[in-house]
Amino acid sequence: MDKTKIEHYGDELYQALVGRTPVDPLTEREPAITIEDAYQIQLRMIQRRLDAGETIVGKKIGVTSKVVMDMLKVNQPDFGQMTSGMVLNEGEPIRIDTLITPRAEAEVAFILKRDLQGPGVTAADVLRATDCVMPCFEIVDSRIKDWKIKIQDTVADNASCGVLTLGGQRKSPRQLDLALAGMVLEKNGEVISTTTGASVQGSPVNAVAWLANTLGRLGIGLKAGEVILSGSQSPLVPVKAGDSLYCSVGGLGSTSVRFI
Repeated sequence: MDKTKIEHYGDELYQALVGRTPVDPLTEREPAITIEDAYQIQLRMIQRRLDAGETIVGKKIGVTSKVVMDMLKVNQPDFGQMTSGMVLNEGEPIRIDTLITPRAEAEVAFILKRDLQGPGVTAADVLRATDCVMPCFEIVDSRIKDWKIKIQDTVADNASCGVLTLGGQRKSPRQLDLALAGMVLEKNGEVISTTTGASVQGSPVNAVAWLANTLGRLGIGLKAGEVILSGSQSPLVPVKAGDSLYCSVGGLGSTSVRFI
């Protein structure tokens, strides 16, 4: 895909974000679009956010669980970049009218104390580079109409990033086995899912290693101080005004979020 088209679609997705007006799937309009094209579109969209005054605060992994892979009919994760405008304080209600068609994911966030530069990053390297982990909610949102997405659509749309909240206890990942740590997700007091960290590529630690190595091949590193979202351990949960979600992770405590 030529530079003009990449810039056009990146700008279109940025305007969809700002105006909260979804667009038709890119894969319908550009059947030959590749994942590499989609990442270039993502970078253009992110650059528009940076030009507007935001900063990069971390990275996220998407499409890590089998349920989401099956939905998209793919067998690989993707990644997006998180900006300062996406981070909300724990307890701060999320306004539904600031999003398009939000869905919530519960996952484990990593805060790095050292840079991680792939390729060649191992799970042991991730553990050494991590300051702490904690439960979090990512509220994903698609700028593509009706979530009619293929892998190229969500990659171009910055892995469907919306907003996120961090909570619970901060602990070193060396203090617990994240693969075995159980996660319970509740919506309005009803249990929605029960999983363990093993549902994410065998362990959230493995997912972060995958991200570091994938980004490393693109010349992008994970930086000390960044927040890294390791991928949803729950199904995508549609949310509306009045809903509240609660997530607990064994050994890490709990976090909650509500929508108005």
